[in-house]
Amino acid sequence: MGRTPSVGDIVSDFSLPGGVLREDRFERSDYALGEQRGNTVVLAFYPGDNTPVCTKQLCSYSDGLEELQACGATVWGISPQDLDSHEGFARERGLRIPLLADPDRAAARAFGIDAPLIGLRRSVFIIGPDGGLHWKRVGTLGATFPSAGTIAEQLSALPRT
Repeated sequence: MGRTPSVGDIVSDFSLPGGVLREDRFERSDYALGEQRGNTVVLAFYPGDNTPVCTKQLCSYSDGLEELQACGATVWGISPQDLDSHEGFARERGLRIPLLADPDRAAARAFGIDAPLIGLRRSVFIIGPDGGLHWKRVGTLGATFPSAGTIAEQLSALPRT
C-alpha cells in the first residue's frame, strides 16, 4: 500500500472511465482529475457496487448532491467494479453522481488506500481548486463514512473561486 497524501499535498492526476445516469441514459466518458483544476472535487472511494454500506454511502451522497454542489463541489464515486456494474448500480439506486471504474486499483494505490482482501479502504478526499488535498477521511474497517453534511462543512471552509 502506498502513502496516503497529506492535507496540503498536490494530488497526482489520474484518468478513469466512468459514467453518470442522466434521466434514462448512462453517459460514459473518461474523467481526468487534472481537467478539474480550478474546481473542487470530492473523491468518494468505496469497495463495491450494491453492497450494504456502499449503497447507503453512495445514496446519501446522491441525495445530498444539491448541498455539495451548492458548496461548489463535483462528486465522483470510485470503485474497482467495471462500467457495466456501475451502470446497473446507478440505475437500480437512481444515483446521480459519476461512478468511475478503477479495476486495477491504480487510483486507489496512488491515494494509499489499496487493501489486499477488500480491494480498497473506504475513503473520501476533497481536492481544492489548486489541486491540493484539502481534507480526507480514510476508513480503517470500512463500515462508516462521512455524511454529505460533514463533507459540506469541510467544503464550506475552502476559499471560493
